[in-house]
Amino acid sequence: MQPIQSYTTEAMAEKNNLIVYCEYDEGRIADVSLELLTKGRVLADRLGVKLEAVVLGDKLEGIEKQIFPYGADTVYKIEDKRLFPYTSNPHAGALIKLFREIEPQICLMGATCIGRDLGPRVSSCLHSGLTADCTALEIGDHKDAKTGKEYKDLLYQIRPAFGGNIVATIVNPECRPQMATVREGVMKKEVYNADHKGQVVDLKASDYVEDADFVVEIIDRHIEKSKVNIKNSPIIVAGGYGVGSKENFQLLFDLADTLGAEVGASRAAVDAGYIEHERQIGQTGVTVRPKLYIACGISGQIQHIAGMQESSIIISINNDPNAPINAIADYVITGNMEDVVPKLIKYYKKNSK
Repeated sequence: MQPIQSYTTEAMAEKNNLIVYCEYDEGRIADVSLELLTKGRVLADRLGVKLEAVVLGDKLEGIEKQIFPYGADTVYKIEDKRLFPYTSNPHAGALIKLFREIEPQICLMGATCIGRDLGPRVSSCLHSGLTADCTALEIGDHKDAKTGKEYKDLLYQIRPAFGGNIVATIVNPECRPQMATVREGVMKKEVYNADHKGQVVDLKASDYVEDADFVVEIIDRHIEKSKVNIKNSPIIVAGGYGVGSKENFQLLFDLADTLGAEVGASRAAVDAGYIEHERQIGQTGVTVRPKLYIACGISGQIQHIAGMQESSIIISINNDPNAPINAIADYVITGNMEDVVPKLIKYYKKNSK
């Protein structure tokens, strides 16, 4: 086991590595950042480079202990009480200066409210480009069809495009870093090695952030906790536009109550006003991986599939036998939801006594 070491800026790690911006709040690293570290470790191994992480905030002592088990070789820490809570200018300014020094070839961020604000600022200033809301990340080669020039080991930034009609693979051959944001839940969070240790690089905040960057000060902050816990529910009953009405969604809530499940929805159902947005599953909602996913009246557009395709068991209830979602379902029940769901409730109660 290697000891944790702390270095100054003069002893920074090698350049051209893969780095993950780690969101930090309430003493812990955000799940989406740990998910990106998990994926980043795989990509870094494929490239033969180091996996690095950067975290900015206050009271960062020991924060690397949350990061190293997910495979990071280096953790850059910039600590200042004014760096928490997050504000745009100081975080963007610090990353821009740091990236100019260490020249990462890839940078990953969560597609959260922070990542969606920070990523474009950093990429715009560095003229690097950014692909938002990726659903997959891979390493591969690319040949420019116009010039015939070949590029090795580029980051494939994969996401639905043109309204979900295609899955686009986006590459950035010339500019660095190659930047992408990924929503929480899209990548799996897995410990690489509980005993893994790396290097800690403590950076002096005044070297990376100017006082003028702190022109905006957060005086008070209130965060309302979500009352819906779709992401962590082992069973989800989801409804689509085919459910037909807000009243019909009550059937899904009844089934969910019977099974001890949460209720989710497709974007079409949310847009129709059948249910609130916080229950939306898919590319523009939440990504879930339940043990059982029951899809009721959901056609199966690619945006929705992207948010639930890794469910262990998928049951589709649809009156259209050719609905796209049936192609990925383990079990398909063809029929009207209004007829099928009450029978599921009845027989489950009968057989669970």
